[in-house]
Amino acid sequence: MESRRLRAARACLDMGLRGERTSRHSFGVVESQHADGRAGIHAALVRRLIAAQFPQWTDLPVTPVEVDGNDNRTYRLGEEMSVRLPTAEGYTPAVGKEHEWLPVLAPSLPVPIPEPLAIGVPGEGYPFGWAVRRWLDGDTARLDLIDDLREFATSVGEFVVALQGIDPTGGPLAGKHSAYRGASLEHYDDETRHCLALLDGHIDTERASAVWEAALSANWQGTPVWFHGDLAIGNLLVGDGRLAAVIDFGTSGVGDPSCDLVIAWTMFSGESREAFRKTVDQDAGTWARARGWALWKAMLVMSRDPDANDEQTVGHRRVIDEVLSDHDRIS
Repeated sequence: MESRRLRAARACLDMGLRGERTSRHSFGVVESQHADGRAGIHAALVRRLIAAQFPQWTDLPVTPVEVDGNDNRTYRLGEEMSVRLPTAEGYTPAVGKEHEWLPVLAPSLPVPIPEPLAIGVPGEGYPFGWAVRRWLDGDTARLDLIDDLREFATSVGEFVVALQGIDPTGGPLAGKHSAYRGASLEHYDDETRHCLALLDGHIDTERASAVWEAALSANWQGTPVWFHGDLAIGNLLVGDGRLAAVIDFGTSGVGDPSCDLVIAWTMFSGESREAFRKTVDQDAGTWARARGWALWKAMLVMSRDPDANDEQTVGHRRVIDEVLSDHDRIS
């Protein structure tokens, strides 16, 4: 079992996995803190939208959340609600999708997920639809907040299994709305090969290429199942040292579930990784594709500045090293 001190040290190392949510490419990261007003969205605008469209909540305070994502701006509305506003048009399909499907998924899941309450429409100079949700208690996951990382990994695995067990009939098939999570890795093949070229001399590109080729070769032919799409440390809430909730289903859909296994390398290691692996009980091909997803994301971030040695780069380099080692061990 990992001690709190060891987990805290890993948390510092993994700062590269936090605060780097720059686009729908985000994967295995935690949302960063932003000043109010980002993307032209601020508390005053939210108050005007509420007053105009939901006057019954006009008197409730509107407060920016401490940890915020890039795809959406989130505000606490009173004590019991939150307001979620897309920052760009590309993120708007999630509003209707989540409003329709979160209530369908929630009863079958072992921990709470966001509960939709209302959908707002463009107004007050804001051009997109937006959502009101019930507030979920809990802290954004940090390794030092978790009592037993192996138990936590098992809980996350149980969430994955429960999600996959929900009837996918009529669910949104993987595609553009899910940033192609749940679809074929071929969508990111050109980008990945470009990253391999940029990182030559910075990582073991020969071994990385082998991981990527293995991922592409493990073509998914299973029955579509529900996936979260961004099952990352920043989308897990912790309460009393345990998994308390899972948030941000913006890239969720129905398709290949391998993308939901990336957390095995971005958050877990050693005993906790094995506990997660055992709980989700996926076949070798699914794990091969999961390594491909993890490798693609980590290389994408590293390739922006291959010579950087900041905490973020160190974190993604660790993910690459562990993915390569995992591939070598299984191969």
